[in-house]
Amino acid sequence: MPAVLPPHRAAGVAALLALAGCGSATVSGGGSPARAKWVSPVFTTPDGGQLRTTIYYGPWQCSAAFLSRCERKCSAQGLPLMGCIWLADIKGDWQGRYLFMPAEAGGRLAITHCCCDYPKISNTQRLRDQWSNARDRFRDEWASEFGAWPTTSAGKNFPGHHIFDLGHGGPPVAPGNIIPVPADIHQTFNDEYPACYAPGGKWLTPGPARPYVD
Repeated sequence: MPAVLPPHRAAGVAALLALAGCGSATVSGGGSPARAKWVSPVFTTPDGGQLRTTIYYGPWQCSAAFLSRCERKCSAQGLPLMGCIWLADIKGDWQGRYLFMPAEAGGRLAITHCCCDYPKISNTQRLRDQWSNARDRFRDEWASEFGAWPTTSAGKNFPGHHIFDLGHGGPPVAPGNIIPVPADIHQTFNDEYPACYAPGGKWLTPGPARPYVD
């Protein structure tokens, strides 16, 4: 299903997909409920419409189509594919007016990471410092596109997860390389990334095209 989003959101979505590597539009389907879900408050967009953002969290094994895209991406860099991890889906539902008529639009975007055989970075502290210094500004910029940065019921900000991880040279402050993730899910992601880069693991085995239900 193609993602259909208002023009002012296209740049943010494109940035996410460019860095996610093998993501594309998806629809929910079979399987179990997502590991976690975050639903934003209704957000007024610059065009006067109303937007609600929902994030469904995995991780899930990548579909065969996502793995194939990752293989092409890694091969273009002269690297073997070690695995592909499907982190989350971001769903946007917009209501507003188009050509003076009531209109609705929406889409669902898979956030995935291709674990090409990238060399490890020996010292990531400089990259982590860059992220720490930019964190507040990044959350504000996220809010302008997707609504307020997610928080827990106690008002604590979700951690920001680097899709292309810093340990393998991922950009620390690129707009499309960071998504908000609940702390326990963030820990799960961090625990699974080494396995995604390891040879012969489950992250090189295809999973279903629709791994969760709403």
